[in-house]
Amino acid sequence: MSRWILDVENLSARYGRVEALVGFSLRVAHGEIATVVGANGAGKSTLLHSILGAVSPTSGKVVFAGAEVTRWPIHQRIEAGLVLVPEGRRILVSMTIEENLLLGAHMRQDTATVRREIDDIYDRFPNLAQRRTQNAACLSGGEQQMLALGRAMLAKPRLLMMDEPSLGLSPLFVTRLFELIRDYNSKGLSVLLVEQNTANALKIAHQATVLELGRVAMQGDAAAIAGSSRLQEAYLGGSAVEAAEVGHVRKSIGRR
Repeated sequence: MSRWILDVENLSARYGRVEALVGFSLRVAHGEIATVVGANGAGKSTLLHSILGAVSPTSGKVVFAGAEVTRWPIHQRIEAGLVLVPEGRRILVSMTIEENLLLGAHMRQDTATVRREIDDIYDRFPNLAQRRTQNAACLSGGEQQMLALGRAMLAKPRLLMMDEPSLGLSPLFVTRLFELIRDYNSKGLSVLLVEQNTANALKIAHQATVLELGRVAMQGDAAAIAGSSRLQEAYLGGSAVEAAEVGHVRKSIGRR
């Protein structure tokens, strides 16, 4: 078996005449958290949508779990275990919490196992359990993100991609979210995390890529990138103390 759950090679994509992604390459190992950070308009969402198949690349290829999936339809990629939690959560607020969760499992036939996994999600997120029969519109932004994450997990991801999951959340929910990502990863789940919250993303990631205007500006070990002066000045306010804190936290959670 290949070491890589995801191998993106020289991927480019455009919207009309605008090049949104140019010659992007990335490898994600099994059981790894990889993060892609950068400003708005850097091409981060385009990258995820290209990997999932929602955007057709103009060149390059995507290999997932040893199979080239560049021309596969979206549903086939999801069935293979390539799952996205989209920016803005995209839950269906007119449907109940339970119905939203069941949507995540709509391709599965193992009904009894799905039921157990939904119960496990309710155990993990008691606020969802208490309102399972209510429309998802009743949830706060943070609770909606927990619902979106639970829905994605019911699709049985082998690689979970997350697009700006902390956007618009309170500090409490941001902390909880990154704890959950780290917890799922500790159980073997591979994660590709796109984030503007650069400091928190680098604290939990094993490797990092910095995107600028569709091109790779930096790529490598997350702790090393967190400590670079270029990243500090551009994204973390130029604080060497913050870089040291990132390194300390990463050591405390263990390195692969």
